[in-house]
This record gives sequence, structure tokens and C-alpha cells, in this order.
Amino acid sequence: MNKKALLLVLSLVSLSISAQIERIEPAFWWTGMKNPQLQLLVHGDSISKNQITINYPGVKLLKVNKVSNPNYLFVDLLIDARLAKAGKFNILFKQNGKIKATYSYELKSRRQNSAQRQGFSSSDVIYLLMPDRFANGDTSNDNIDSQPEKANRTIDYGRHGGDIKGIQDHLDYIKELGATAIWCTPVQENNHTKYTYHGYAISDFYKIDSRFGSNDEYAGFVTASHQKGLKVIMDMVSNHGGIGAWWMKDLPMKDWIHEWKEFTYTSHKASTLKDIHASNIDKKLFIDGWFDTTMPDMNQQNPYFWTYYIQNSIWWVEYANLDGIRMDTYPYNDRDAMAKWAKAITNEYPHFNIMGEAWLASPQDIAFWQKDASNPLKYNSQLPTVMDFITQKALTTCFDEHGKSWEELGMNRLYTIIANDYLYANVNNLLVFAENHDTQRYNYVLKGDLTKYKMAMSFLMTTRGIPQLYYGTEIGMTGNKDKGDGDIRHDFPGGWVGDSINAFTANGRTAAQNEYYSYMSKLLNWRKNKPVIHTGQLTHYIPENDIYVYFRYNNTENIMVIINNNLTDQTLKLDRYAESLKGKTKGTDVMSEKTFDITSPILLPKESVLILELK
Repeated sequence: MNKKALLLVLSLVSLSISAQIERIEPAFWWTGMKNPQLQLLVHGDSISKNQITINYPGVKLLKVNKVSNPNYLFVDLLIDARLAKAGKFNILFKQNGKIKATYSYELKSRRQNSAQRQGFSSSDVIYLLMPDRFANGDTSNDNIDSQPEKANRTIDYGRHGGDIKGIQDHLDYIKELGATAIWCTPVQENNHTKYTYHGYAISDFYKIDSRFGSNDEYAGFVTASHQKGLKVIMDMVSNHGGIGAWWMKDLPMKDWIHEWKEFTYTSHKASTLKDIHASNIDKKLFIDGWFDTTMPDMNQQNPYFWTYYIQNSIWWVEYANLDGIRMDTYPYNDRDAMAKWAKAITNEYPHFNIMGEAWLASPQDIAFWQKDASNPLKYNSQLPTVMDFITQKALTTCFDEHGKSWEELGMNRLYTIIANDYLYANVNNLLVFAENHDTQRYNYVLKGDLTKYKMAMSFLMTTRGIPQLYYGTEIGMTGNKDKGDGDIRHDFPGGWVGDSINAFTANGRTAAQNEYYSYMSKLLNWRKNKPVIHTGQLTHYIPENDIYVYFRYNNTENIMVIINNNLTDQTLKLDRYAESLKGKTKGTDVMSEKTFDITSPILLPKESVLILELK
């Protein structure tokens, strides 16, 4: 046999040996992780018939777990941080002492100071965008043969072609706006026939959707963002997967997901998790019911799945060099499992930050889900940041309610929210926002009223917490959720070749869009360098005559914010605020740059706001 023929035979033998292994996840790992244990999911036809051996310094095979489906093995490894070096080693699959398959597994070196990475915080302003609707930077990936849903901008629920390159191409726009962190709705693969653009029905937890780009492109986007001084937050989903997930065709075990005799929706009754009188069936309906027909409910109480998911989250942090995680539908998961998940991540990355979506109706309910919250149930979620849906709801009505200071209306709504901050373990770790991808567009709520917009945005950027903008807020984009989610998720103008308006540039924006943008950009870029706003103390005063006054201060700076929600001009006497003014005599408005004498009453134009730097 000649050399070429021998090589061909050896190649065919190699293919036949490896063909039994269809998938190993995670595909690689790192040395030096704080948690030395790693569980490998191995999938392949009758893979459980094999015995596994590994011979690599510092890597110990602890246990090979067989489950009800013979096409799976869960392999427990111990990776000694002192002995294991970066490199590749063979995992041998044997039957009766003969090697049936070989898999080359890689341990990589961690980035320097990876464990000490700093997460997002109240010093940041987060820019939330939907990748499919932001910008199309690479038209070649609009349609992928393996993905059934193709791009079609004519339907609001379809894919429109936005991608990772489109975001990366406009990092300067986000930076110049003054945002400091980017939160993208999920970018992992959603392999279904329709409604895949939003990303919340993940079919492959380890793979970026090909219509957005590749894993390497995503990691490159994070690197490029860091070079611009921008952090990146990854949107994750643990409550449910997608009906097109690869494992749905061959579940590792029956309880990998929650199955019912007939399709059963979640009840959406989050109160059952804290209700000491709740029936078990009501708790089960909320936790185990499916979010949608295309979103199978994952079983966080299955130890194999939950280890798989915890590792997946850590894998993305390490691989892509992330700065934060946003977790979808947080209370819909098993709460003890979620506490274990959050703790595992923050153990590995002590300065990291995670925010959870807890779309609940009261501050007490939301506060329950924040790390170290005091509650009679003695539950600690380990979740650092919660989303402040109470403030979001108040902002939809408060600027249309005038002159009723004795009721919980108008500016009293905002005052009361801040007055309830005693409920939270850390008020700096509250995500504050006026809109997101699931709510009414805020400019629709305000009916295009720029004066109200300025009051609302000034409040968001000067109150406690971590402010978040939804893409297009800065140019007054509108949309009516009552028409469907697609109407609040329009394409950003200028993100597609041929768009009649290019809102990424001042020359391309309309005059109205530039009014919105100019105000927001000035406000954000001022906030960027103001620790007094990031972490300073807050003192506020009960609104009188629908005028809300509060102060942000530290040892070096004092900021006075005045919101006049009246339909007429008002004169504000300042004697009442003496304890916070502390003898200051001048105040310069951040936005107009006009200086006020604060030893005398201030004339406030109707529906206006002042952000005064006191001197």
C-alpha cells in the first residue's frame, strides 16, 4: 500500500472512531478556575456503552454518570489548579479494552486577572439594543441554509438582518452618546420557523446564532467594545429553552424539561413563591408551566441540567470576557437553583454583576429578589441587581398628573418610590429605566412631548441606581405595544443600506431627532464623570405644589435637582432646603449652563427641570 492510500485508510478509520461522539459540552475549559470541578456532557449514539479513560497531569476522572438515555454520559472531572497546565489531552472511549473513539479536549489559559474583572455598576449607563433591529453590518449572513427563518423586513415579527457586525460598526455612536455599557437581547442560536429575531427561545446555548455572526465574532465585538471603553452585558435565559434545541430530539432524561400530559402555560403568578399559604399545584403551575409553545420549560432541579447551565454561563463570561449578565424571567425559575447559579458565578468572579428581570407589582416583591434582602423567609437570591419596574411604571403616568400634591400622583409617585428604598439591600444596584423591549415606547407614552422627556431622562440620570436606555430613546423613537411587539422594536434608522434617514449621524438625523439626541448626549456625558451621581447620598423633600426637589452629595460635590411638573411657571422659595444647601450661594444648571443665585427664590418655567451644581 502506498503512502497516500495508507493516509486515506487512517483518515477513514479516524472518522469512524470519532463518529460515535456527536457533541461534548463545554467544548473546552480553562485552568486555574476557582471551582476545580467540571462536568462534561457527552452525546453520541449508544455512548454509554463505553468506558472512559483520561491520562493528563492534573486532570482526574472522578465519575462517569450514566442516565436513562444511553446516548448520553455526564463525565465529572477534577482539574487541579496547581498541576493542570494549558494544553490538549485525549479522552478515550473504550469497549472491552479497545478504543472506540478519541476526543481531543483542550484546557486553555485564563486571561490575566480574569477573576478580578469589574462588572457594570451605578457608574454606568446601559444601552439596551436588539441585534436584529439595530444595524445590518453583514448582509451575507441574513439567510443561513440551516436556519428555516429567512430575513424579511416587511413583517414586524420577522428577522430583519441586524447582526453583531452592525453593532460593532456603530460602537463610536454609542460611546459618543455617553453610554458606557451595552446590553444586547440574546444572541445565541434560535433555530425555529418564525419569531426567532428576539432571541429568547435558545436552541444552542453554546453557539451564537449564525445570522448574527459566529462565536469568534461575538468575542471580537466584546474586545472592540472594551477598546472603546464600553462594557458588554450578555442576556441569558435559564427558565426555558427553544423548541428547536438540539436535545429536544433526544432528551438526556425525561425530567430534563418539565413535561405535562397536555400543554400547560405558566400561571405567571409569581406571588406563589412567597405565599406561605400557596398550594403546591399553584406553585408548580408557575414554576413548571411553559412560557410559550416554542419555549420548553427547563428543569433547574435536575442536577445534571443545572450543572450544565451554570457551566454554560461561566463559559461565556470567560470565553467572551463579559462584564455582566442579565437573566431573563428570574422568578420563573426554581429560586434555590437560581441562588446557587448566582453564587457560583460571583464566587468565580467576586466583582462581577448580574441583573435579573423580576417584573413584579410592588417594591416589596422586587426587593425580595435582591441579594442580602431582609425577609421572613430567610431567602437570599445572591442576585446583585434587580430591575426597578416600579419606577418604570410611575414614569408612564407621573408627568400627566398635575397639581395634586396631597395624593400619590404626579411627583409624589417618584417621591414615594424613593421613600421605599429601605426595602432594598443595595439601592445603587437597581436598574432604572423608562422603557425596554417589552414595554410601550416611552415617546409614545409621552405623545412626543420633548419637555416631559427632558424631565424624565433627567430624573433617571440623577436618581439612585443604574440607568438603562433602550435603543432609539435618544432620538425619540416611538411605537405602540398594543399593535404587537414589532411596533416597539422598529429598525434603528440608518442601520440598513437604503434607509431614508441615518440617525447615526447628526447630519442624517431630523431636526426633532437631533433635539432629543443633543439633550441626552449632553446629560449622559456629564453623568459619566460624576461619582456624586454614581454613589453619592440622596436626600429628597416631599413634593409641594408638584415640585420635586432632591440632592445628590458626597464629600466633594453637591447636586440639586428640581423638577417642576406644573403647567404654569412657578417661583420656588429655597429656605426649606437649607439643610441640604449648606450655605451654598450659586448653582449652575448642567444643561443650560446658566448660573442661579440660590440665596433668592428661583423662577421655574412650566414643566421644566434644573440640575444645579452648587458652588
